[in-house]
Amino acid sequence: MTSARTLFADGMRDRLAPALRALGLSGGRHGFILPDEDHWALLGVEIDTADDRLVRYTVNLGLTRRADWSAAHPGRAARPEPNAVTGLEWWRTRIGALMPVGGEVWWEIVPGPRWQVAVDDTVAAVRHYGLPELLRRLEQTAGTETYLAAAELVDVNEALRLAEVAPIHRSELADKALVLHGVWHPADVVAREVLRGAATGFLSVRDERFAAVHCRDARGTLLWTFDHDGRSGRTAV
Repeated sequence: MTSARTLFADGMRDRLAPALRALGLSGGRHGFILPDEDHWALLGVEIDTADDRLVRYTVNLGLTRRADWSAAHPGRAARPEPNAVTGLEWWRTRIGALMPVGGEVWWEIVPGPRWQVAVDDTVAAVRHYGLPELLRRLEQTAGTETYLAAAELVDVNEALRLAEVAPIHRSELADKALVLHGVWHPADVVAREVLRGAATGFLSVRDERFAAVHCRDARGTLLWTFDHDGRSGRTAV
């Protein structure tokens, strides 16, 4: 009987890759790209288990500004790895979070007559949930503007480091707000209060381009909002 590894490789090459190319992506094997001049819009197939009896995998999606990637990796033409968290992502998620189940989704390929069902279901998930959200996120970036370069975030990130809070990976302007991105968690009270102090500093310059500071996690989820009056709130999007 054909092994799960072989069936998975065949399914990626003969079914998934052609289907994704028909949807406008390029690439192959475990990494695909949606063409865009300003962003690396990536889709990756992440493998959790792979042996002759079972291959278990999921799909990751993410957006990274090409300018941010080039600045962090000068002289390197290679794109980000779709299945690796780099900290430079504008947005990143696993496909299960976009589907009705709202959680982790892993497909399994095992030897047998129905092994193609998993691959076909993966194609359907990308077509109906993954790709539309990737395109929507790309549209969202059209109204953003880089605020501070990485070098200009050194001082505030040093303060965050001393407080044992994850650094700000990037900052940008969108919809009259300064948006800070980092690997933070909504339940981290220390991170929230330290970032409140950082937001107060950003707001003290009275830049007319923004009236609030938004803090988002690596997936782009809005965690906290701070305004000129020191008020804060949390909204999930």
